[in-house]
Amino acid sequence: MKTIRQLSARKAGGSAQARPGGAAARLGWLDALRGVAALVVALHHFDVLKLLPDRLAAFIWWHGDLGLYGVMLFFLVSGYIIPASLERRGNVRAFWIGRIFRLWPPVIIGIAVALAIIPKGDGSVALFATGHNYVAVAANATMLQDFMGVWNGLGVMWTLSYEMAFYYMVTALFAVGQHRRSGPVAVAFAAVALIFGTSIASHTMTVDAASTHNLVWGVVLIVLFAFGCVLSGRANLTRIGAITLGVLAFVLMYNNSRAPMFETLMIFATMFAGTVVYRAERGQIDRLQAVLCCGFVIAAGVAIGFFYNHSGMENNTWTAGPRAWVGSYLGAWITFGIGFALRKRRFPKPLTWLGGISFSLYLLHVPVLHTLHDLLNVPKVPPTTGGKVLWTVEYLAVIMVVSWLMYKLVELPVQKLGRKVGKWVDRRWPGGDLPPLAFGAPAGPAATGVPGGAQARAEEPVPVEVGAGSSGR
Repeated sequence: MKTIRQLSARKAGGSAQARPGGAAARLGWLDALRGVAALVVALHHFDVLKLLPDRLAAFIWWHGDLGLYGVMLFFLVSGYIIPASLERRGNVRAFWIGRIFRLWPPVIIGIAVALAIIPKGDGSVALFATGHNYVAVAANATMLQDFMGVWNGLGVMWTLSYEMAFYYMVTALFAVGQHRRSGPVAVAFAAVALIFGTSIASHTMTVDAASTHNLVWGVVLIVLFAFGCVLSGRANLTRIGAITLGVLAFVLMYNNSRAPMFETLMIFATMFAGTVVYRAERGQIDRLQAVLCCGFVIAAGVAIGFFYNHSGMENNTWTAGPRAWVGSYLGAWITFGIGFALRKRRFPKPLTWLGGISFSLYLLHVPVLHTLHDLLNVPKVPPTTGGKVLWTVEYLAVIMVVSWLMYKLVELPVQKLGRKVGKWVDRRWPGGDLPPLAFGAPAGPAATGVPGGAQARAEEPVPVEVGAGSSGR
């Protein structure tokens, strides 16, 4: 009997390590990509080009931007996995409880750590440096501050506004049963960016302090109302809340982006194109459709670089010009494509480990860099080759240790707590699943694209929880 029970247990589950193509193997490539993106972003803010030979540095500067490359690679990873995480659960409330515990505690602790370590007068933490502290805190608490004309609490937090808006849109599409239409959405964003480029004005809603205050407090009220609906667990209220969040994200993004509109729209086109890759892999859409949609998004991203990223506009995208934009954008897609092609292989542990700590690394690397500069009195560019190598090794070693501590002491415990809270809420107030609507793709658990409902979902690998990256503009 004992042997029978053991065989049954193996047949029903088994470990991810034992199964070919299990969770670790199939999702390790995402961690590896996040690790690459995080390292590149950290080196970008380190001004690593100034430590390279002049000719090599100049070539990289004119043909690629490390910050933009890292950002787009992070966004592709988020686009691939975030909708998968929502649809695997089939439960909007559970998804958002997970997101809340995944993002907010590390950000709060990250800002606190940064304030504690940065030298006096350093401006890398702007949360309490605007003269409007309550407004700044409220805006950053929504993580939509970059669309409301408010300084980012940490400079790198601007990408969290794009991540949050993407989550809102994905949630809204899921709530109305249109979440599998990622291809048309990606193409639409890219097409509008390609045609209108710089003709769509940015920051049209915040023109002075009064308009900014009104917008911030209005958004706070809307977000609180929408999350109250989403977390209620009731289907009708969940849909109302999800649609409210989606509309809010679109309105803010389209009318009050700080970045040029062609860049803002291409970020969302790229994220939804990442989702298209996921859907094609799962057989949810035709592969030809996926190739055409992603091909158009990539072509639009390249064309946009040559059409609009010049004549001073490159100063707003923090790149050197058209070639730098194109090289960075194509580089991110090529790296993502290589990772996807090798997704069934096991990746080196250092890369997957780096991907695990990437969110903490993303939040803390700039304050740590500024603190090290102050403590060690290191010149911006050490005069000798040995000095350059030593300074680079010191910087990378310290930020990795600090990020690993943040990951172990903050990220993992709060994620564990989030899972416990989610289970407790489900037991106390059952609900959160959305029954299918009468039109479009099903909005409920069957949306995972895996036959067999909940039992099949239980056997799927758990998607990696992905944080945002940043070029830290």
